[in-house]
Amino acid sequence: MFRTAFFLTSLALAAQPRNADWAHYLGDKATAHYSPLDQVNKTNVAKLRQSWVFDTGDRGEFQSNGLVIGGVLYTASPNRKVFAIDAATGKQKWVFDPAAHQSSAIGRRQRGVVYWASGNDRRIFTGAGTYLYALDASTGKLVPSFGTDGRIHLGEGVADPAPAVQINTPGVIFKDMYIVGGSTQGPGTIRAYDVRTGKMRWLFHLIPRPGQPGYDTWPPDAYKTAGGASNWSGLSLDERRGTVYVPTETALPDFWGGDRAGANLFSNSLVALDANTGKRLWHHQLVHHDLLDKDLPTPPVLLTVTRNGKKIDAVAQGTKNGLLFVFDRETGQPLWDIAERPIPPSELPGEPGWPTQPVPLKPAPLTRQTLTEADASNISPAAHAASLLRLKRSGSQGAYPAPSLQERIILPGFDGGMEWGGAAVDPDGFYYANVNEIPWIYQMIPAADPSGKPITTGERMYKTHCAACHGFDRKGDIHSGFPDISNLKERAHVTKIVNGGIGRMPAFGNLPENQRRALLDHLFGEEKPTNTSEVKGPPYLFGGFRRWFDAEGYPAIKPPWGTLNAVNLNTGELKWKVTLGEYPELTKRGVPPTGTENYGGPVVTKGGLVFIGASADETIRAFDKDTGKILWQATLPFSGNATPSVYMIDGKQYIVISAGGGKSNRPAGGHIVAFALPD
Repeated sequence: MFRTAFFLTSLALAAQPRNADWAHYLGDKATAHYSPLDQVNKTNVAKLRQSWVFDTGDRGEFQSNGLVIGGVLYTASPNRKVFAIDAATGKQKWVFDPAAHQSSAIGRRQRGVVYWASGNDRRIFTGAGTYLYALDASTGKLVPSFGTDGRIHLGEGVADPAPAVQINTPGVIFKDMYIVGGSTQGPGTIRAYDVRTGKMRWLFHLIPRPGQPGYDTWPPDAYKTAGGASNWSGLSLDERRGTVYVPTETALPDFWGGDRAGANLFSNSLVALDANTGKRLWHHQLVHHDLLDKDLPTPPVLLTVTRNGKKIDAVAQGTKNGLLFVFDRETGQPLWDIAERPIPPSELPGEPGWPTQPVPLKPAPLTRQTLTEADASNISPAAHAASLLRLKRSGSQGAYPAPSLQERIILPGFDGGMEWGGAAVDPDGFYYANVNEIPWIYQMIPAADPSGKPITTGERMYKTHCAACHGFDRKGDIHSGFPDISNLKERAHVTKIVNGGIGRMPAFGNLPENQRRALLDHLFGEEKPTNTSEVKGPPYLFGGFRRWFDAEGYPAIKPPWGTLNAVNLNTGELKWKVTLGEYPELTKRGVPPTGTENYGGPVVTKGGLVFIGASADETIRAFDKDTGKILWQATLPFSGNATPSVYMIDGKQYIVISAGGGKSNRPAGGHIVAFALPD
């Protein structure tokens, strides 16, 4: 018996790979967040220990999902440096700093890089500012044959003049093409570039041109004036079929649609494109004529499910409303019916709105869709009384409050529901997603002053483009990470940021020079009163991104505030829901774990585990994928607002996560932390 057991154990160990890469953003081109490794499993995960830590030296939102190829980890730091690190020891091999190659703003918050290889030609692709760089994976040096001296401008060939396009989330490789979207103030596009030369191979317009499908869902020639409908949240690829799946954002401006009457395809849509040509195969719009910044925030996930004994290749798309839409990957047919539900009509003159919004009949929403008096905060009597009073005063119309000058509470809020971290799926058809359940405040305001006098060009530019984040008082929002800009000093530095963008702030280089100059004059108190509004703009402006917090700084709603969920996509039923994260100070007061606001995604493994950081308590956890029970947790130097990577080197499995904090008003850093079982 002993010999037999020893023999079987030896066979199992021999079957384990000695090395296993994490070669693509979010694990594979299907963005499945899945690892087939099981050396770390339910029986031994409690023994996980920190293996190494690497400090990038940067501080800020570190959201990168690192690639691991041939024992080397490639990652993008909070300041968009690219590091190559020995993935077994944490020792630096090389670093590339794009700031040494461009004078314009670099940007921040890059969620990963892309790897491509053919023979000895091995490249890392990374975005900085409005450029895409190709690096030699062995040295970190620029590949001079790519574009001009190793880089291409992401707006060239899109329009004339070239718009500013920036990459936060990496694209995907198909054959010898790099396919990517990006954020822009101009009309969104998907582009495919030759990986060797940087030449554009095809382009798909997300705001249609005359004769293209969807053109009639906009006013005539809207592509000349409208912007957005971009893809900033990433792509997924069915390599065998040659299909790329594209989720898109809101058309611009986010909160006023009076100048873009219609459904506005292909904004807020999941679009399937032929990866060879860029031709549209099918699409579904998941928010019509969006007025609430309800971008599709995650890359779609490709998986296989079983329905009535039949295997179906599916694509699942999560939303900021906590809804999960699931389609047949080939045909675009929904696996469960989608109903068009009426929403409150607009209260603003000139804003036509849209009468209905799509809701899948299955799966059930992963977040509350309504806010009632029963949802008033219960963490203290004072919090309960205050939240109940404001709820009675302001009211809530759920996920789609009517555009109005009256303050309303919106739930799900502007940051989800689901967010950019995405979801994990396993081969059994189960879907694992973390969600936020935090209400926000929504209100529109007039663009004219109280006397009805038109505001100046600079003030309009500020209110239209800046106030939503920095506030009408310019004081920002510490909880959202938007800085105070009420006392700016260096005009040259601010001009650089306005033109080139930084972090979540997009570039505004596409604005006419007179508008940018007027904006800067306004910011620095140099705008002359005679500079009246010559620029046409929305008659109503968004009142700014404001979470609804109580006096102590906690969400003004009954917990949970953040959860991790498992959904059986074979049946459409929720398997389990658990809180994700806690506030120790509340726990000490006797409040059960509430969950926290969370950013970053999960990874599911063959070992039966779901690994996730994401929460606002500087902790990484491992959950039992079958029950949702916490099996292990460890403290991080900063919150792990990124998706972990799972890999194996010389027979040892590692779990690594970027820990940079900076979200949810938490401390900020720039560390990478790896865990493994002890030798």
